[in-house]
Parts: sequence; C-alpha cells; structure tokens
Amino acid sequence: MQYQNRLDFAQQLDEQDTLKAFRNKFLIPQYNGRDAIYLCGNSLGLQPVAAKDYLSDQLTNWQKLGVEGWFEGNDPWLSYHKKLTPILSAIVGAHEKEVSVMNSLTVNLHLLMVSFYKPTTKRYKILIEGGAFPSDQYALDSQVRFHGFDPKDAIIEIFPRSGEYTLRTEDILDAIKNNADELALVLFSGINYYTGQFFDIEAITKAAHDVGVIAGFDLAHAAGNVPLKLHDWGVDFACWCSYKYMNSGPGGISGIFVHEKHFNEDHNRFAGWWGYRKDKQFLMAPGFEAEPGAEGWQVSTPPIMLMALHKASLDIFEEAGGVSVLRAKSEVLTGYLEFLINEINLKKGKELFKIITPKEPGKRGGQLSVVCAGDAKGIFNYLTQNGVIGDWREPNVIRLSPVPLYSSFTDVFYAGQLLVGSVENI
Repeated sequence: MQYQNRLDFAQQLDEQDTLKAFRNKFLIPQYNGRDAIYLCGNSLGLQPVAAKDYLSDQLTNWQKLGVEGWFEGNDPWLSYHKKLTPILSAIVGAHEKEVSVMNSLTVNLHLLMVSFYKPTTKRYKILIEGGAFPSDQYALDSQVRFHGFDPKDAIIEIFPRSGEYTLRTEDILDAIKNNADELALVLFSGINYYTGQFFDIEAITKAAHDVGVIAGFDLAHAAGNVPLKLHDWGVDFACWCSYKYMNSGPGGISGIFVHEKHFNEDHNRFAGWWGYRKDKQFLMAPGFEAEPGAEGWQVSTPPIMLMALHKASLDIFEEAGGVSVLRAKSEVLTGYLEFLINEINLKKGKELFKIITPKEPGKRGGQLSVVCAGDAKGIFNYLTQNGVIGDWREPNVIRLSPVPLYSSFTDVFYAGQLLVGSVENI
C-alpha cells in the first residue's frame, strides 16, 4: 500500500475498514470530551461495552441461585470454562483439549515448569532471550534454585549482536545447538515485550526437539495479537495472559496450552481438586488422578467473574472472524504508524525516532517500540498531555500499539501529528 500523510487518506482507510464497527464495542478513555488516542493495548486492552452485562449476569446468578449456580441456570459454573475454550483454542491454534483457562500467567508458568523442567546433573540449563520480561526471569531464577542450581550457571540468555536491537533467528538456533548437551528447556517469549519482535516459534521448537529438548513459550504479547499454530508447530507448552490484546480486564484470567502428545505421560504436578478427573471429582477420593488434557493442570476452583469478563472479549473475537482477520488490519495499521514516524525523520533530515521493532510485518506484532533521540520522557509526556495513551520504558523507549479491534487509522494519523508537535514544542 502507498501510504499518504494526510487526514483524508486516513479517513478513507477508516471508511473502507470492514472492522470499523467493532470500535463501538469498546469503552475508550476520554480526553477533553473526545476519545483519547489509545495505543497501549500491549499493556492493557480496553473494556468491552458488554463486559458489564456479562459480569452482571453472573452476579445475578449468584444472587438468585447461591451455591446452586454451580449446577443450575443458563450458565452453570461447573462447566462455564468450556464456553471459552473453543474460541480460545482457535486464537492460539490448538485443539480444545490442549487448552485450559486458569490462574494468572506467572502462576501457570510455574505449574508448567513443575511438569516440563526436568533437570539432571548433566542437562539442567534453560535457554531464554536476554531482556525477557522480568516476571519470566524471576520465575526461571526461582525454579532453578528450587532444583539446587545456580541461576548464573543454569540460565543461558541470548542477546542481540552488537549494535542490533533484536535477535537473529539463526543465532537462537545456533545457541540451542551449541548448548544441546546441557539444555533441559528452551523457554522464549512469543513476542518480546520491549522490542515487539515476533520470534519464529516453529523454528525454535523444531531446533529444540532436534536435540531432545522441551520448548515452551510465554505468549503474553502474542495471544490475540498474531496468528498462532501451537499444535501444528509442535510446541510442548505455553501460557499467556488475557488482559493485553484479549481485553479481559486488569489481572484477568490466564490460560495454558499443553500439546496432546504429553497427555499420557506421567507428569510431576502441583495438583489440586479442580484438575482431578471430572467423572470422579465429587467422590472426594484420596490419590490424585488428573483429568485428561490440559484441564489436568488446573488447581483451584475457577474465578467465574474473571471468566465472564474474558468471555465478553472472546465473543468479540469470534464475531470479528478471528485473529487472522484482525491481523490483516493490524499489519496495515502498524505499517501506517511506521510510515508516519519515518516521514518525520525524513522531513527533519535526521533520525529523531528510531524504530527498534523489526521492519518485516511477519516478524512483529501490532507494536512499534521507538527510541527517541531527544528528550524522550518529555516527548512521552507531551503525547500524554495531548490525549495519546502509550507506554514508557526506561531509559528512552516509547511503545505504541494500535489494536485492530478499536484503533482507527485516524487515531494513528493524529498520533503522528502529535509526534511532530512534540519535536517542535519541547
């Protein structure tokens, strides 16, 4: 597409957008009596208009039915999670039995590592991208220590080459091969939170399997953002949150994926009643027997109110036609923002804003991470003061993430105009 830095061009793209009506399904923060320009879906997605009704329905069930709500009413809570898994499994590219809705992301990462991080005296190391989200780093550190190893020795971090911001896939694959004899686990993000790089999950998984190593992924910034094929790619396990691109509320319910090839294995687990086999669950028998599939990793009684909020958003995904449809718009939307930023640099004759997110659409999600040459925090504050809600990362990076369900091309155009204004007014 030949982009143009004109308001009428952006408005024309909005008019042609087959997803434009979905913007009305979300509540957009207000700025001076108008919609703010919300470019922070990578951190917290917006509230669906229907969320209040979905939540109210379950509060009403609780009010009218009390404990019988687990078994009676239109949405008995005992099986409520099953209403979410068909849509969610399509979003992550899995079979329904491979997906479970449960807990929060880091809790799930710990539970999965109990089963899939099986260190020996020889093979005990974990490979991860350098600069992974701190929560992942802390989880790995504590898991390694739990097994009696020193994180400085047992955790291998891969960093970009000198002068580069993102990892080359060949360097990741080489690191797997070169450390094969000592690796117990490869654990990567699907998309790096800082740079927005979309890793080649299929290639990383294959490389790990070629040397007999388990491959797991944290999909916090990938689920609901980019098309995934976890089953077909042979990923062993994955987990994600629901409050970013899946718009399910701050601290919303998480989810896990476990490939069906692992269902019949004897796993270490931190077990709980809700993961017990459903056909015998109410016999209250001693001795844990896992429910077949990903549900066997469930621990606690599910939080129905959080699941209701999650369902409010997932139903919108289904109505919109799924992630592939959203991704088509996302690539054009993110590309337009990239064009506008590059236009500023071109007109000013210098690189005031350096985009460190990969240029190739297939290697990034709906996010651009921008290094500011000047007063980065001042620029961020200028945007905020003028109704652009983005995200700040030390020391000088602004993350801007237009989301196809509710961001417009006009939003992106005005964000570009305000970036120009920040340069001229700071």
